[in-house]
Amino acid sequence: MKSQEIRATFLKYFQEKSHLIVPSSSMVTKDDPTLLFVNSGMAPFKEYFLGNGTPKNNRIADSQKCLRVSGKHNDLEEVGYDTYHHTLFEMLGNWSFGDYFKKEAIAWAWELLVDVYKIDKDILYVTVFEGSDDDDNLKMDTEAFDLWKQFISEDRILKGNKKDNFWEMGEQGPCGPCSEIHVDIRSAEEKAKVDGRTLINQDHPHVVEIWNLVFMQFNRKANGSLENLPNKHIDTGMGFERLCMVLQGVQSNYDTDVFTPIISEIETITDTKYGSNKEQDIATRVISDHVRAVAFSIADGQLPSNTGAGYVIRRILRRAVRYGFTFLDKKEPFIYRLVAVLSDKMGTAFPELKAQKQLIENVIKEEETSFLRTLDQGLVLLDGIISSAETKEISGDKVFELYDTFGFPIDLTALILSEKGYTLDEKGFEAELQKQKKRSRAASEMTTEDWTILSDDAVEEFVGYDTLETAVKLTRYRKVTSKKDGEMYQLVFNLTPFYPEGGGQVGDKGYLETPQGDVVYILDTKKENNVIIHFTKNLPKNLSESFKAVVDVKQRHRTECNHTATHLLHQALREVLGTHVEQKGSAVHSKYLRFDFSHFSKLSADELREVEDFVNRRIEGKLPLIEKRNIPMQQAIDDGAMALFGEKYGDTVRAIKFGKSIELCGGTHVKNTSDIWHFKIKSEGAVAAGIRRIEAITNDAVKDFYFENNSTLFEVKDLLNNAKNPVKAVSTLLEENTALKKQIEQLLKDKAQNLIGDLKNELQEINGVQFLATKVDLDQNGIKNLAFTIGKEHTNLFLLFASSENKDKAMLTCYISKELATERGYDAGKIVRELGKLIHGGGGGQNFYATAGGKNPGGIPKALERAQDYLV
Repeated sequence: MKSQEIRATFLKYFQEKSHLIVPSSSMVTKDDPTLLFVNSGMAPFKEYFLGNGTPKNNRIADSQKCLRVSGKHNDLEEVGYDTYHHTLFEMLGNWSFGDYFKKEAIAWAWELLVDVYKIDKDILYVTVFEGSDDDDNLKMDTEAFDLWKQFISEDRILKGNKKDNFWEMGEQGPCGPCSEIHVDIRSAEEKAKVDGRTLINQDHPHVVEIWNLVFMQFNRKANGSLENLPNKHIDTGMGFERLCMVLQGVQSNYDTDVFTPIISEIETITDTKYGSNKEQDIATRVISDHVRAVAFSIADGQLPSNTGAGYVIRRILRRAVRYGFTFLDKKEPFIYRLVAVLSDKMGTAFPELKAQKQLIENVIKEEETSFLRTLDQGLVLLDGIISSAETKEISGDKVFELYDTFGFPIDLTALILSEKGYTLDEKGFEAELQKQKKRSRAASEMTTEDWTILSDDAVEEFVGYDTLETAVKLTRYRKVTSKKDGEMYQLVFNLTPFYPEGGGQVGDKGYLETPQGDVVYILDTKKENNVIIHFTKNLPKNLSESFKAVVDVKQRHRTECNHTATHLLHQALREVLGTHVEQKGSAVHSKYLRFDFSHFSKLSADELREVEDFVNRRIEGKLPLIEKRNIPMQQAIDDGAMALFGEKYGDTVRAIKFGKSIELCGGTHVKNTSDIWHFKIKSEGAVAAGIRRIEAITNDAVKDFYFENNSTLFEVKDLLNNAKNPVKAVSTLLEENTALKKQIEQLLKDKAQNLIGDLKNELQEINGVQFLATKVDLDQNGIKNLAFTIGKEHTNLFLLFASSENKDKAMLTCYISKELATERGYDAGKIVRELGKLIHGGGGGQNFYATAGGKNPGGIPKALERAQDYLV
């Protein structure tokens, strides 16, 4: 059975069981600060389990893209070394929100596996929760045990511990016991030797879990206690790749048709044969897995970067590159070439791959090229570390700097050191790594208390489109404490005029006013699992009162101007550059806007001017806001609105129209484009291959911009004695400055030439070396020319020149004839590092030429005096 048929069969089965089939959500999370990526099938449905939203149907089934590379669920380092772990994987799942429970979930799972997929029941095992001695509320799940006995012999029902058979969303929140279904696909000979029961949850490659049925019935509180949920839910997840392995009769996920087309392409590109070399096989599995994770992430809107989720994607891709570099001998970009195969294979089930194919290829290729340059630079730096090493063990702190500062992989460092006969101080490296992790954890550490519920009003209504102040009642609150923000309170109201951060727009600020006139400031507003949360430093005195909630009008208006401008900018870019332009991200603040879009070349000055003029004509045109709320998604699309990949849309949407600009948007906007006043582009540049970024300002920020520029112009004209043409006057000054620089350079050359004769006369022979250590009054370039000019006449020369431009800057330059450095083992780099300490600085270089800089010119005499010691 082919993988596409396996997926379709699962969805059809549950559709016939009255489940609503929904498409996979974006892998990139939007309103869940606890996750960087969707890491399980249930993550997109958290709001329903938490009671913060109502699902479209009480029964849902899907195939969800998941990524596990960080945090508690981290499979990254296993990927490639075994045959069943992945970074990106599909989770087939069926869900019940307060509808059916254990009886149906167990019966349907068995029927699908045994009767529909025709899996031999004699290779299946199941586990149930055995209970927990350290928690009186957690008894053995005898209900699940008895239900399973109807389908499978009792000796194949195993009791599992809390780690394996009790599922929790996090330290707090919904949780419950679970039943795992495992499959044993070993040969008959292997089964005769070892009982499959003993291999369950022991990381055996052919005795693996394929389906987990979670019976969500408890809520874990902050103090660790459990309470029953108002409704019981079913949350199941079956590993698609593992299921394909079983149904296709192979011994590895990588031997299924999910991966074989990619592996075949890797073989062709790298001229290798999968299955013939262990290290190459690992590299091939790493690359075939990682290209899927990176491609899907980019398609869902997450580009590689240096922070957050983007750093995770960059790390995955770089892992793939270094395996290709090290074990497949690929020193040029090639992973991007696998995207076409992936798109052909999975583009039907996930159309975003086909739609974003060109972008994905360009981004991956650029990232590969960049990291290969980093590897080249790292090899040079590593050679420097090796050449200056005093022992055969390289210190962990130096290797950590190479890893942390330059991104050079530690495993590649260890491999190269081993090949050159060196070892790595692994304990020292690990100590530095743990220090960094500790600093990172301390910076982000947060404790969250349970919600204090003040009202049963679970429906929170946003009224901020129509009003900026209204009476509200506090329905719940909780305290959170972090190192960054200290103690903060999160408040939830029955209704709110505060817009929560989302769709690129920042959250509103403002205040609450009590009936007594006291004020509590709202510092930020965010959305978490469909709940609008307001952040404050303190609580109102009387929590049961009705408060007046007031949004900061000035900030909201400025933000609205910028948000509306992003819509007009999007329209302008598509009009000026072409309809290939699509929004790839935005940030809408009160002071500026940032807009990322797909385009493959730098915008010319004329194009930027045309885009700017296009937007400003729409502002001058006084276009009114036409807003349609809660309209069917298809109606909005038919009206011309664009749906963006990676965004989460419901059955009904909000459409925003200004003239011919129509977009699906939940943000806030001006009532008329004339409110924006003016639009000004501040910068345009590349974010990644095929992605450009424009930063711009509107309204008051434009007024400030023109005022500041006007003031600057008057200051410049004043400095130019009120020249009528300041541009021409500055141009003349630049020409004169260039001419003067050339004169100075010539004077310095003449000065250096005059010095040569004097310095040659000062050379003294010590132990067969022509030696000179002295201070010279030249710039660094002049000193270098001086040293090399004198050096042409000698093969046994040792020079140390010192200079100081001012009282806070000192320089040392060491030149040693190459012949002398080789013959006697002198190292100019090592010498200047040691002498550099005397001028409170450091430096380095090659064994024949090196420099050091410091901030203590007073140490120069001592450094010059010490130089002679190296000749003894």
